[in-house]
Amino acid sequence: IVSLLPSTTEIVYALGLGDSLVGVTHECDFPDAARSKPIVTHSVLDHSGATSEEIDHAVRQQLRAGLSLYDLDTARLAQLAPDLILTQALCDVCAVAYNQVERAVRDVSAEYAALAPQVLSLEPNSLDDVLATVATVAAAAGVPERADALLAGWRERIARVRDLGARTAYRPRVACLEWLDPIFGPGHWLPELVEIAGGRAGFGTKHQDSRRVAWGDVIAFAPEVIVITPCGFDLAHTIEEARNVLPNRPGWHVLPAVRQGRVYAVDGNAYFSRPGPRIVESLELMAELLNPVECAGWAPAGSWQQVDLTGEPDAVRHV
Repeated sequence: IVSLLPSTTEIVYALGLGDSLVGVTHECDFPDAARSKPIVTHSVLDHSGATSEEIDHAVRQQLRAGLSLYDLDTARLAQLAPDLILTQALCDVCAVAYNQVERAVRDVSAEYAALAPQVLSLEPNSLDDVLATVATVAAAAGVPERADALLAGWRERIARVRDLGARTAYRPRVACLEWLDPIFGPGHWLPELVEIAGGRAGFGTKHQDSRRVAWGDVIAFAPEVIVITPCGFDLAHTIEEARNVLPNRPGWHVLPAVRQGRVYAVDGNAYFSRPGPRIVESLELMAELLNPVECAGWAPAGSWQQVDLTGEPDAVRHV
């Protein structure tokens, strides 16, 4: 198996197929064993130390020019000779484009007639879709039975959060920010996670693409909880970017979430942005943010921090 997505790499390991994994992307960092696998991709843009505005500008410029954001090492792909390649066509910004994978497979198969890998494209848009991809990967790998027990346990945990959300008398207005400059609201499964956990998601449509949002819409929504979860940012990068960008926005300091101390930075790279096994932990994380007393300890350790962005320096509570 070659996995061209961090989320499918996590699925492969969750199914106990780590020994069959022969190639991964440069972003496959979980579990730790994935870091030792041969890497078949790299980013053509260097985002180290860049702000969200700089990254957005560079990405848009690259895409306008009709260029890919990632390179796929076809020579190494041929050397690894996979039977199954896991990829996606959901987002050309997040991973190697599907047509780029198809082209590489055609080139490799033409040069090495014995190689004809199955290319499995996964495009989950909802929580159920994410669970279904686990069963799909298990079936493609010839071990469909391994998904059954795994999914049964996950569905029990999802039901626990759903029951809690259904009992919630008051549903706070929740703003999930998937990018900070420009502002992007939540898409795909994220508004659904908010709803299940007992909140009301703003300026985002579940099961649809994340979209750019006018700052005036954020002010008008007056969120009571703000979850900062930029795609691809770890927790430290998220906090740094939030401190540099958000307090400078007009009206930020009067938002209910800011005044009530309910602004949370999340490791979006590990959780909300990855449609894999940790989507269940992401739901439990959301449940703890929205119900901090009843759901204390549900979120993975180190997955979030409450951040005071009212202008007081170093006001961060570590969790």
